[in-house]
Amino acid sequence: MGASRVVLLRHGQTDYNRAGRLQGQVDIPLNEAGLEQARAAASVVAGFSPALVLSSDLGRAIETARIVADALVDDVSVVPDPRLRERAFGELEGMYDAEIRAAYPDVWAARRVGERLVGVGAEDRGEVGARFAEAVWEYLRRLPEGSTLLVVAHGACIALGITALLGLDPEEFTGIRGVGNCHWSVLGPSRVPGTLRLEAHNVATVVA
Repeated sequence: MGASRVVLLRHGQTDYNRAGRLQGQVDIPLNEAGLEQARAAASVVAGFSPALVLSSDLGRAIETARIVADALVDDVSVVPDPRLRERAFGELEGMYDAEIRAAYPDVWAARRVGERLVGVGAEDRGEVGARFAEAVWEYLRRLPEGSTLLVVAHGACIALGITALLGLDPEEFTGIRGVGNCHWSVLGPSRVPGTLRLEAHNVATVVA
């Protein structure tokens, strides 16, 4: 299959994260806390010795990925891929939760239980999981047997991507929650062809 382990790392904090605004694909940079989180995570994640760092092409993920890559002993490339972008939330992007609840009560309720977000231009959960998993599988198969692929991306798309990589339907299964800023999850080989196995989820160094 190629690489046998995938480490999925969420980017560091942004001002949108701190304020509680729905970020989606708005290209927001890391703030100072986010840079600190990325440096702290890099010192630990470097221990996985990834053969490749694959990243969403949004700035906050690229910044985090480059900080991690700089901490590695070997010279490892950071490869951006738009398939790893955060889930697009359409008209909801940039809004506070209370604003969404007031303006789109049905959509707000649907989002809380993992149902489709109708009428606001948001991506479906299955679409996100499929594009994320496609990118991960593509690069996994290019790497040497037994190596590690590090993927730097976003909270919602990591959760949906994990769901798809486990062989579950992101439209139906809502048991994988998003990860915190600069938290990571680990996937390893599975006995079921075309799937991976969840070995650790939402792990982090402790940086406020």
